[in-house]
Amino acid sequence: MSDEARERSAAERREALKEVFQRARACTRCPELAATRKTVVFGAGNANAVLMFVGEAPGASEDEQGVPFVGRAGKLLETLLVEIGLSRTEVFIANTLKCRPPGNRDPLPIEIDNCQEYLRRQVELIQPTVICTLGNFSTKLLRGDPTGITRLHGQPEVLVLGKRAVRLYPIYHPAAALYTPRLLETLREDFKRIPELLALGAPEQPPLEEVPDLAEEQPDERGEEHSAPAAGAPVRGTIDGPAAADQLGLF
Repeated sequence: MSDEARERSAAERREALKEVFQRARACTRCPELAATRKTVVFGAGNANAVLMFVGEAPGASEDEQGVPFVGRAGKLLETLLVEIGLSRTEVFIANTLKCRPPGNRDPLPIEIDNCQEYLRRQVELIQPTVICTLGNFSTKLLRGDPTGITRLHGQPEVLVLGKRAVRLYPIYHPAAALYTPRLLETLREDFKRIPELLALGAPEQPPLEEVPDLAEEQPDERGEEHSAPAAGAPVRGTIDGPAAADQLGLF
């Protein structure tokens, strides 16, 4: 494939991500989250990333700024990336939930279920080689298994997520290391394996099949359509124009 073709493909992925973001920021599938959020924290980073991180849900700072991992846990994540020779601009960071749960409570099962297609579509579009799940919620969701992070951390495996085979690598959430210092060295040791996993390249991919596009209106299990609001209609937690691209931080 020529450089021009690769760049065109990357540009197309960026535009497709923006379309999914437009749908996510108008989403009201979880009434409580839609009513209390300030912004939809869709995700941010390199649309061409080979490494993706998936956390739990936005906190207060993320809800204010619309960008994931901007607090203390985010600073630690950036430090750990630097220690393995990477920067935040080279990866993509997202969460299991795109909206902050009130009071930073744990995500509810129905909320995770309502939101997971946005995450899966991000994986399909970004096409990462390695996905690091940070903590219990993202690990259990993407593995489809209740086994917790304590047993799984530092153990990579190849999984097919939607139509994409990836190397899934569960590690502790940086916030856990902030509050439990003994976990910091464990997290640092697990981080050191990431370059090795990236060097393996992408696993063998399943046969290509047509993937549904979230940009199209799709009825949910109640037979309702999640469509974007009418032109000019107010939507809580939205941003418009160039600011939308800034929030996504797409490189």
